[in-house]
Amino acid sequence: MDTHAKDIHTWGLARSRLPSQAWVMTTSTSPTDRAVTMSGRQISALIVLLASQFMMAADFSVLNVALPRVGDDLGFTSGNLQWITTTFALCAAGCTLVFGRLGDVIGRRRIFIGGMVLLCVASVIGGLAESPSLLLLARTLQGLATAAVTPAALALLTTTFSDPALRTRALGLNGVMMSLGFTVGAVLGGVLTDLLSWRWAFFINIPVAVAAIVIVPIVVNESRSGSSQKLDVPGAALITAGLFAVIYGVTTGAESGFSGIALLALAAGLGLLGVFSIVESRSADALVPVQILKKRTVAVSNVAALFIFGGETALIFFTGLYVQNVLGLSPLAAGLTLLGIGLGQIVGGFIGPRVLTKVAPRTALGASLALQGLLMAPMVWTGTDSIALIPLLATQFVNGIFSMLAMLSFMVIATSSVTDDLQGMATGMATQSQQVGIAVGIPLMSAIFTAVAGADALGVEQLDGIRVAVGIDAVLLVVVGVAAWLALRIRASSIGTEPSPATA
Repeated sequence: MDTHAKDIHTWGLARSRLPSQAWVMTTSTSPTDRAVTMSGRQISALIVLLASQFMMAADFSVLNVALPRVGDDLGFTSGNLQWITTTFALCAAGCTLVFGRLGDVIGRRRIFIGGMVLLCVASVIGGLAESPSLLLLARTLQGLATAAVTPAALALLTTTFSDPALRTRALGLNGVMMSLGFTVGAVLGGVLTDLLSWRWAFFINIPVAVAAIVIVPIVVNESRSGSSQKLDVPGAALITAGLFAVIYGVTTGAESGFSGIALLALAAGLGLLGVFSIVESRSADALVPVQILKKRTVAVSNVAALFIFGGETALIFFTGLYVQNVLGLSPLAAGLTLLGIGLGQIVGGFIGPRVLTKVAPRTALGASLALQGLLMAPMVWTGTDSIALIPLLATQFVNGIFSMLAMLSFMVIATSSVTDDLQGMATGMATQSQQVGIAVGIPLMSAIFTAVAGADALGVEQLDGIRVAVGIDAVLLVVVGVAAWLALRIRASSIGTEPSPATA
């Protein structure tokens, strides 16, 4: 598998702009419709928090297009180059829940600012790195910064906007900005590398992070749990080590075969996660309280998120592979093709909050997941003629709308069904589900692709592998969508409020 291509096409999303009416909306959560507006302080907080989410999303992809240049300059071998991305993903996915819960305990704003400081340090080390080890250290710190900032920013959003309509709108805009960030990051990385140096992919983070460190304390109130709970250190260690091992096992197995060290890592990771569940059931200060794990809305929505994000990133990867390797088009053409999904996601981010004032989140989640899978069908019957791009672009645009609606529905369900004192934990779980889905989606589907097409397949020889992998991806999404809808029909015992406007 070409790691460089994988990283570029994973984040082939599109640009848009925020409409002025984003700040005012109408909701029907009461018998009489009422206009809900944001205060000036809320608008300021929203802007700075969305800007930070945009930057963290861009930070994931900004270095990807420069990987070959980085490898040449610092002496990475072709086999080790993947670790520039894998190291980041491991830390971002493995530590998100811990930082989310830590924000509940010591303050989400404090964790947010600490993450930004860490990002500054990482950017200086990465920009000045003269060896592979220093660059990997920088990427490790960047992953940790992402694990800290992303759930903290989400928790600050959900606690700043307690009104259900405002919260849904804020989460929708958050999804739009993250989608936009992935695209801009990839483009910006190419521009910086060509005009200046790949080192500016690191340096550009510094002024933005410094601005956030200065502005956030002014416009965003501190937010933390009102309880006296302490951080569950054993639970944090177990879940972090378990997720590291599982993600490493999946990634290594997909690239080198599921044997030896890959199977050992998977077994160790699953064992550690099993021990984690036992420890949590007996801990007074559980990282994830048992009652939360038993809450149907939280459990189902987070499982669904694994497939939402893993399935969509796999589709983006295989679309890029199809356009370049099967149709023989240029990387630029491949990027333009992927705009269909990206533009759809931007549209979905804007219309999603309105949809959720009319449709129960569980219905929106199940239907969106199923339609996201069904709209992958054209990839299953693609051929070697470029005319296939026309229906592909159209269906992938609509696919992008439903994938964003699924993402928004999942986030509303996962965060609205817990009280404010657990928002750091809830957003940490939600973000971790996203990161894990992204980290394992492409490797797992690529393993299916390789099993069908063969590791040495080139050009049109890859077509059958692409068809089968995308077909299985589509079926999984449809099945999970239906299962999520059925599971969420039964209301579990609640903690705090349920998703608005309709949860049953």
